[in-house]
Amino acid sequence: MYAMQYEITLPADYDMGVIRHRVATRGHALDDRAGLGLKAYLIRERGRGGSPVNQYAPFYLWRDGGAMAEFLVGGGGFQGIVADFGRPAVRQWTGIACHPGPARGAVPRAASRRVGPLPVAEDPGALAALVAEEAARLAETAGREGVHTAALAFDPCRWELMRFVLWEHEVPEGGDGVTERYEVGHLSAPCLDDVAVGRQW
Repeated sequence: MYAMQYEITLPADYDMGVIRHRVATRGHALDDRAGLGLKAYLIRERGRGGSPVNQYAPFYLWRDGGAMAEFLVGGGGFQGIVADFGRPAVRQWTGIACHPGPARGAVPRAASRRVGPLPVAEDPGALAALVAEEAARLAETAGREGVHTAALAFDPCRWELMRFVLWEHEVPEGGDGVTERYEVGHLSAPCLDDVAVGRQW
């Protein structure tokens, strides 16, 4: 499993209705994309839900790296982003764990993402233990009411751990160290059942 996200930050006075219309009219284009676990069409609007910015920030879980690379450079969707907004920096994370939640059959309306640094540890066992702890917490979170999907991944370039959760209704207040909250405009999940469940290493 590979996670991927790009963030398009828009002017403070930008009409986010334009983005919502884009998602409503184009969001179904990836509903049958080979190799795509899910694409959550994420939106943050300045002043709503505590967001300091207007942002369009699609988030992906890919079953394999080849499908992800083909999407980025081989056509079939990403070129529309480049044409309309320029070529964004695309963050990537290597998968650690993924779990379905009790609301997997529902349409998620919200998402949360937390990204944080992995501490430097002289003992490799200490770092592995920390990641195992986070994976166990993710499994607990995935069991909560309203969770659609929960994923944990890491970026070995920035040495950061990322946790992403899709929620049926809204992101619960308090706990879990949530740093970003998003509205989900649409979810494409053609191969989500093919993404390995549980800890992946």
